[in-house]
Amino acid sequence: MTLDKPAPKDNMHPRNSHRNGYDFKQLTKGTPELKKFVGLNEFDAESIDFSDPLAVKALNKALLKQYYNVNGWDIPEGYLCPPVPGRADYIHYAADLLAELNGGKAPRGNNVRVLDIGMGANCVYPLIGNGYYNWQFVGSDIDPVALRSAKNIIEANKSLEGQISFRLQPGKDNIFTGVVKPDERFDLAICNPPFHASFKDAKDATATKWKKLGVMKKPTLLNFGGQKNELWTNGGEAGFIRRMIEESALVAKQCLWFTSLVSKKETLPTAYSTLKWVKALDVKTINMAHGQKNTRIIAWTFLSPEEQAAWKDERFK
Repeated sequence: MTLDKPAPKDNMHPRNSHRNGYDFKQLTKGTPELKKFVGLNEFDAESIDFSDPLAVKALNKALLKQYYNVNGWDIPEGYLCPPVPGRADYIHYAADLLAELNGGKAPRGNNVRVLDIGMGANCVYPLIGNGYYNWQFVGSDIDPVALRSAKNIIEANKSLEGQISFRLQPGKDNIFTGVVKPDERFDLAICNPPFHASFKDAKDATATKWKKLGVMKKPTLLNFGGQKNELWTNGGEAGFIRRMIEESALVAKQCLWFTSLVSKKETLPTAYSTLKWVKALDVKTINMAHGQKNTRIIAWTFLSPEEQAAWKDERFK
């Protein structure tokens, strides 16, 4: 379970629609409200102020409309507004896990079912995954307001009805329990876990980030927003992923690949030791890089090669 060499900066997945940057002329044509946030940066290139949450939100709205046919996207004030290109990378690398079983071709169509743990009010992973691959999604969250927001997005996009559904996680300390139904099967489980252990940790990390980027003003906690349950949790990222791995063993044969984003490399030893303890049969670590940020996906399965082959024959038509 050794970590691969770090990926080069800005080395987005080959299928990522955003790897060549932003065409602001095209984006503002489709989403005129973005135009007021666009200006020239220090390199005389068109950009936005990424420390402005309203600008980030407008950019997301434009990207989701142009590339994934999503109209009427919005989120409540103060909720997480994640960068679309990085979320797209996760979806494409997760698709590669399925492609390994499918002759190197990522399966498409709504026969592929994906569980998004902690989907959030933005519903971004399901929107990208359905828009690009036509996968069917179930999104779970402990926050009823977040689920209502996600439902509003689907209601504004009639083509998504029946493609993305939602479930409230009734237990604040549960992950799969209470969400995955008996005998239900998913080809993928994805998750972007809270990665801070407290409000103070989140605030300090944000201050460090702005200092590195040379932003001297004091912006909001995060330019991408976020509620408490979206940003920090007991035990931080390592604690959440450990609990996720432990609970995944309870539904071991109901999902082909369990995956989670891992923002901190220090989380990996705990994850690896927990995966060994629950007897995961295969573990993969996939590196990603965007700008100055390095991150990775950890993936695991409890299915033997023979069971994986049978799964593919039954589900990847």
